[in-house]
Amino acid sequence: MAEGLVDGTVPPLPPRYRFRDLVLGDHYAEGEDRVRVEFYINERSFKERLQLYFIKNQRSSLRIRVFNFFLMAVSCTLYCVRVILDDHRHIACHGCTPKNFSNTTENWWGLLWVNRPVWLWALQVSIAIIMLFQTVLMLYLQHKGNICQQLMSITRILEFLNTIPFIITLFWPPLRNLFIPVFLNCWLAHAILKNMLNDLNRALQKIQTAFSQQVIILCSMLLCLIFTSICGVEHLERAAPGVDGKMNFFQASYFVIVTFSTVGYGDIQVNVWPSQLFVAIMIIAALVVIPIQLEQLAFYLLERQKQGASYSKHRAASEKHVVVCATCIQADLIMDFLNEFYAHPHLQDYFVVLLSPVELDNTMRLLLQIPIWSQRVIYVQGSALRDQDLQRVRMDDAEACFILSPRNVMDRHEADQQTILRTWAVKDFSPNLPIFVQILKPENMFHVKFADHVVCEDEFKYALLANNCLTPGTSTFVTLLIHTLRGHEGSDSDSQWMRMYGRSSGNEVYHITLGDSKFFGEFENKSFIYASFHAHKKYGVALVGVKKDEEDSEIQLNPGPKHIMQASDTCYYFNITKEENSAFIFADSDPEKEREHKRKDSKSSLHNEPSSSSKIHSIIASVGTLAIEYYHHGATRQHGAPTESRSDLLSRQSQSQETQEGNHNAVDTQEQGSMAIELQERRANDPAREALVTGKPSTSSGRNLLIPPAGEEERVPGRRRPSILPVLEIMSSDPEDEETGITFTAEKVETEVDGDIEDIKVWDAKNESDWMKGYPPVAPYIGYTPMFSHLLANPRKLCCLELDQPCSHSNHHCARDYNWPNNSIIVAVESTAPGLYNFIVPLRAHWRPKHTLKPIVIMVEKRPDTVFLESIAAFPLVYYMIGSIESLDDLLRAGILQADTVVVVDRESSKLAEEDYMADACQVVAVQTMFKLFPSSTIITELTHPSNMRFMQFRAKDYYALKLAQKQKLSFVHAYLKGKLKSNVKGKREKERGANLSYMFRLPFAAGNVFTASMLDTLLYQSFVKDYMIIFTRLLLGLDQAHGSGYLCEMKITTDDLWIRTYGRLYQKLCSTTFEIPVGIYRTQMQSDSKSELSVTIDDDDQSSTCLSEERAALAELVRSKMKKLGLPESDYDAEATEKRSALSYVLINPGFDTKLELDDVIFIIRPAGGPNASSPMPPRRKYSTRRPKTEGEKREEPQGSMDTRL
Repeated sequence: MAEGLVDGTVPPLPPRYRFRDLVLGDHYAEGEDRVRVEFYINERSFKERLQLYFIKNQRSSLRIRVFNFFLMAVSCTLYCVRVILDDHRHIACHGCTPKNFSNTTENWWGLLWVNRPVWLWALQVSIAIIMLFQTVLMLYLQHKGNICQQLMSITRILEFLNTIPFIITLFWPPLRNLFIPVFLNCWLAHAILKNMLNDLNRALQKIQTAFSQQVIILCSMLLCLIFTSICGVEHLERAAPGVDGKMNFFQASYFVIVTFSTVGYGDIQVNVWPSQLFVAIMIIAALVVIPIQLEQLAFYLLERQKQGASYSKHRAASEKHVVVCATCIQADLIMDFLNEFYAHPHLQDYFVVLLSPVELDNTMRLLLQIPIWSQRVIYVQGSALRDQDLQRVRMDDAEACFILSPRNVMDRHEADQQTILRTWAVKDFSPNLPIFVQILKPENMFHVKFADHVVCEDEFKYALLANNCLTPGTSTFVTLLIHTLRGHEGSDSDSQWMRMYGRSSGNEVYHITLGDSKFFGEFENKSFIYASFHAHKKYGVALVGVKKDEEDSEIQLNPGPKHIMQASDTCYYFNITKEENSAFIFADSDPEKEREHKRKDSKSSLHNEPSSSSKIHSIIASVGTLAIEYYHHGATRQHGAPTESRSDLLSRQSQSQETQEGNHNAVDTQEQGSMAIELQERRANDPAREALVTGKPSTSSGRNLLIPPAGEEERVPGRRRPSILPVLEIMSSDPEDEETGITFTAEKVETEVDGDIEDIKVWDAKNESDWMKGYPPVAPYIGYTPMFSHLLANPRKLCCLELDQPCSHSNHHCARDYNWPNNSIIVAVESTAPGLYNFIVPLRAHWRPKHTLKPIVIMVEKRPDTVFLESIAAFPLVYYMIGSIESLDDLLRAGILQADTVVVVDRESSKLAEEDYMADACQVVAVQTMFKLFPSSTIITELTHPSNMRFMQFRAKDYYALKLAQKQKLSFVHAYLKGKLKSNVKGKREKERGANLSYMFRLPFAAGNVFTASMLDTLLYQSFVKDYMIIFTRLLLGLDQAHGSGYLCEMKITTDDLWIRTYGRLYQKLCSTTFEIPVGIYRTQMQSDSKSELSVTIDDDDQSSTCLSEERAALAELVRSKMKKLGLPESDYDAEATEKRSALSYVLINPGFDTKLELDDVIFIIRPAGGPNASSPMPPRRKYSTRRPKTEGEKREEPQGSMDTRL
């Protein structure tokens, strides 16, 4: 036993004890000695119980202080009553005979004796007994140390002075009329009030700020000072000679107030020297005490202004509000939020509460003083990690909480950590509150997966940049979609491209249930493709997605023709405004025709199966707007009239388009938020209509515009005869239904892909067999959702990933040595991050043809870590190299001469700039150097501040850009001087209407050559109203893959496609063959394009052109010398490229049905998942994405967009 204790182990109990414990339990020890320990026995004594009740217990001590405050107030009130009832002629002790005093001498006995009625004396004695008892009791309970120190305190002296004399009058009746300064109890009440405020904060959890508490104390002190002065002057003036010289209580109050206010009328004055001395003392005390209190009050006031206000409980109960939490309140960040949040009509009555731990800067203070924001935005300084601050902003009663990350921070991981803690704190405080979180790094997303909506900046940024490389203008396309614009931007411009671009910028994503929709309700039980085409032709809306009313259903972009629309489906469409704010105006207002039109619609909606008659009507309705317009023109022409030529018809169509634009502008004058849609009325009894169906010539003049004249295909040997197939209501198993009796003269589209065979054979057979489609084997970060992509069956060695470093498996020194069949994509970053993985995945998506994949070269300044390299080793044609865009040698080794696109990502180290807007200085200068050396390169740049995009590819002699910027400034100043800066005024520019895209008409942004992460902020803000926006955008950019959902891709209009002529006919062509849905146009118009309606003429200075040519020659010589040093052939460099702007580019979202197509237009299309059996009727995509050798003298034009100098 001893050895066990020495070793530190306790030996087990003998078996008999263990059995006894099991059988008897606790009862076996009843006979043994047991000790029960009681705790806190010292609090059971009489003194401790009294201390617990009077002092320690917060609630009971607060009740006692409230009772004492009430006693003090009653005693002061009884003193005032005694003064009012006092008779100055009876001045003597109780029961004594009053003495007579002359009117010329002072009556000093009046200061000692007063006239106190018996009932008043009884009340004052009762109060005095209670006060004295409580004072003695507190002395007993609080006795520690020397009792004399407690007795000599001012509070105890006042208590004894106003209580003991009343106790003495019980035993000596003549002293009942003795004057006792009961009015000094107001100072005791003042001390009790200060203690009560502290108890309120502790016991009742009342949130009293230091400022409000100081205001209460100051008011209480001023009141006590005035009351003491009034009572003291009134009593001292009792010694004045004569009855008329004495002051009553009202006169004393008037005198003190006039004296303290430094007015001093002099109509009332004090007559005896004690009262004069007392007034002087009180004035000195006021001059000393009041400034000290005012100084403290001013200090607390300044501190409160820094901390902001609190959102009141009453307002939270009656009004709706949202809370915005951020590390620092930046003017740009908050203005973007406010502009986008209040752009929705249903949110105009909401309050926005800003919660931040830092003090507001001067810019934000001035901003919040603007009347439009001062009434709706409240700033509160505090931390989201403190429950008290969350209570101040009424987080429990809020409609939502937005947690934003700072934009310009050096350590983005630290910023995400702060965001994560704020999200956890808000979720813990209010579990049911909707939370909208903005995070920077994708590897931190899994910490906030529980939030209702999460936007990761790096994830969306890299995906957007990747799509921008293949589909130019994607960044502008998405940015305009997620911003709330009115569609009036640029409407007063003289440039046609600005009017078209500004009008299409108002398109947004909206949703509606099919059964409740006027746009799509008539397409119930019809295919999705049919509904999309006819909704666009009839109403001008683009139906792009749908969601079934089923559990766990997802949004599907272009689910294809096999999806049959149901009344419960949710439709997602692009339009200027939502359907609820639209007005439907028919062009023909004949009531009989309207009823006939509705009757036909109701009959057609009853057919669930595609009968022969319904198919005929479907085909007739699908022939396109040009055919309908042709029918209108032909029907109104009399029999025997001369035949209208093709050119006359096209000119007439152009005039019709201009007339429609004028009607559209006229409709814009209606109430804001509404849209007028003209519906073309169709006639059923027309010979031309039969010609469109049967192919037979009609009796009226003209011909079918969809089918060229007979024999036209013979005039062009080897050329197929173009036509547009109808869009059927429901997919039929037989592509040609013989029951309809309809035959099309056009041949079927060839399924094989024509083109250069050598482009396909460049891929080595042995390497091609190693390719596969699957999910990446290595996840780049926790929480990443794998995407089905092109992969290598055997991931490459890490040494083979470095582009310019030979290894045992490769002997290449630069990009040119690889001899890639397609031009590459160079992405320049400061350091590799997991978010860069989202740049690679969209470019290696499984639906992209293998022969169109472009090599990716990652130019990084710091060597990547092993984890990142292992995650990208399975992707084909992905390389990295150590280098910088500031080095010409690194650019040449990376293959900038063989690159289609160079993507320059923002540098995190640039956030250290002393001046905030100088964070982009290094980036801008480096890109400008690249532009000078390689003018033909397409460069996409990410910036920190949107205002710096005007410096991208800066040209000092670019008169068009300078005139464009100058006009915007002059328009803004002119409108500001006239006081017309209102958001609902039609015809103002984007700044004048309060739009949050002041850079919208900047040429780099319109062309999609510049991007800022702040453009994605509104995606989170719009999710408060449109909860599907984040999911929709992820599907559009390829960040997510939903079952049955399509994907965004592009196609280019070539000379072989110009016969289609209009966007509406292209819509029909795609819907009827490949089931693809066009959603926009990226248009590039050259200066020398004389056929374009929007062609541009730029006047340049001859002298400046000469100087530029000399500078260009010097730069070309520099590049050639570097290429010679690196062993690169000098013939790869295009020395004749010019920096002069030759084109402009812009994006048209959901253009009109009659918008004319132009050469080199890039069409944004949403292709269905899996694709149809037939290939696209357009030229192979490979022609647009494959590198082709340049012929001698051919120049690579810079895709900058359309240009028009008519300002």
